Amino acid sequence: MIGIISHDAGGAEILSSYVLHQKNLKFSYALEGPAINIFEQKLGSLKIENYQKVVKQSSKILCSTSWESNLEFNAIKLSNSFGKYSVALLDHWVNYKERFIRLDQIILPNAIWVSDSIAKDLAEKIFTNNPIRLINNFFLEDIRKELNLNRLSNNIATTSSILYVCEPIRKHAQLQHGDETYWGYTEETALRYFLSNIDSLRLVLEKIIIRSHPSESKNKYHWLLDEFRLPIEFSNGKSLVEDISASDIIVGCESMALVVGLLAEKRVISSIPPGGRGCSLPHRDIEIFQNIVHKK
Repeated sequence: MIGIISHDAGGAEILSSYVLHQKNLKFSYALEGPAINIFEQKLGSLKIENYQKVVKQSSKILCSTSWESNLEFNAIKLSNSFGKYSVALLDHWVNYKERFIRLDQIILPNAIWVSDSIAKDLAEKIFTNNPIRLINNFFLEDIRKELNLNRLSNNIATTSSILYVCEPIRKHAQLQHGDETYWGYTEETALRYFLSNIDSLRLVLEKIIIRSHPSESKNKYHWLLDEFRLPIEFSNGKSLVEDISASDIIVGCESMALVVGLLAEKRVISSIPPGGRGCSLPHRDIEIFQNIVHKK
């Protein structure tokens, strides 16, 4: 039995897709936060238990990593104390070491998995004493298949329709560094910067869809309707693939959704404002909005 431990949305997407493709293995689940909905959407209703029970009854554990929770950190720590084998699956391309630190204590798993060659190179430079394994990114593989089906069945993309994907940047910065503006911007400043300079795109806009992060409230960005006289709408429960397929341009700071936008062959733009750290996504086809504004 393999114990699956997950909380945050990004890691849960990759980990749940991995589990979905393992037909001959048995799993138990300790899930919290956005991971519950993500796993059950793909795998159906699950028996969810506390991490202590999952660690004790499993031969090894496989975790994602989280900023919004100590769930995986505590599970790895407990697993190590029992002498059980632990694996952490990394999503994204930044802050690898920090994912395993709480209150200046570092707790590492026995092995680390990544899902692309760039991440593998980065991880090998940081975790010199831990084996690094490159696995298939079944999440992106499944997304690619779904995108292809959408193209074949219903090409609903609308010219000059923009999808803006949001991230809880303030919360992550506060949890990691004790400062909501540690990275030089927040989700609100990035969104304001983009919408205030949207004419730099030189488009006749039909609509701007705002898609909140799975961990955010659905009305978090409704203040935009009072602040901007733009054709702003809000994602109404559609999947990420549906929202991306229905849009011409995908915008956000450094969300994995931007990578999905590239897979969908959309124009993709990072909206990080002046003074913010550079976009950490290693994909060269992502445009930097500051460069577009400066060319105006």
